[in-house]
Amino acid sequence: MNHGFFERNSLVLLIGILIVVAIGGAVEIAPLFWVNSTIEKVDGMRPYTPLELAGRDIYIREGCYVCHSQMIRSLRDEVERYGHYSLAAESMYDHPFQWGSERTGPDLARVGGKYSDQWQLAHLNDPRAVVPESVMPPYAFMAKKPLDYHDIDAIMRANRMAGVPYTDADIANAVADLKAQADPNADGVDAFKKRYPKADARDFDDNPNEITEADALIAYLQMLGTLVDFKTYHADAGGNRR
Repeated sequence: MNHGFFERNSLVLLIGILIVVAIGGAVEIAPLFWVNSTIEKVDGMRPYTPLELAGRDIYIREGCYVCHSQMIRSLRDEVERYGHYSLAAESMYDHPFQWGSERTGPDLARVGGKYSDQWQLAHLNDPRAVVPESVMPPYAFMAKKPLDYHDIDAIMRANRMAGVPYTDADIANAVADLKAQADPNADGVDAFKKRYPKADARDFDDNPNEITEADALIAYLQMLGTLVDFKTYHADAGGNRR
């Protein structure tokens, strides 16, 4: 093909690039407007609890996504190491998602329940005490820093605007639910568990006198990958649940 004309006329070349990019974008994006849903429906998924949501914000604040991904590809070595490949539904309440772009550390999509709360706390305090080859910096301050949750209801409202199905009751009870999850002896634990099935209520950082940032971050890590029961999940060749 004679492309000398385009090479000698930068404006024409620029217009041509924009046209090609527009066509490519339309081909990729347009079909999404004609499908019922781009995310398969999977049993067990629920929005984050207030404590988990606060922990996720800390995870983002500290840049954990820079070294840890939360997306397991459907490759044999990834599945054998980390577990079932990631489903789109598992990120449906993430704004923004935490898929990551590289792995200096292991993928965390299925880290929930893999280690005890005590291990997670020790890992935050001194990573090399439990993983000698780790290059992760210590985050010991989290176990001493009280969690600031004064605006957790506002954060939940913002997530609802982005599509997370928090109810008015969820938001009204945000602080009570956060406290209940961090204290299994609190009066509101039963109501909390009704609002958030499969959510664990316990003292995550082994400090019953205070709700700390370690409580929130560990609560978030311990739920990752635990909501979908893959023993009952089956997908066909096209990835559709059946």
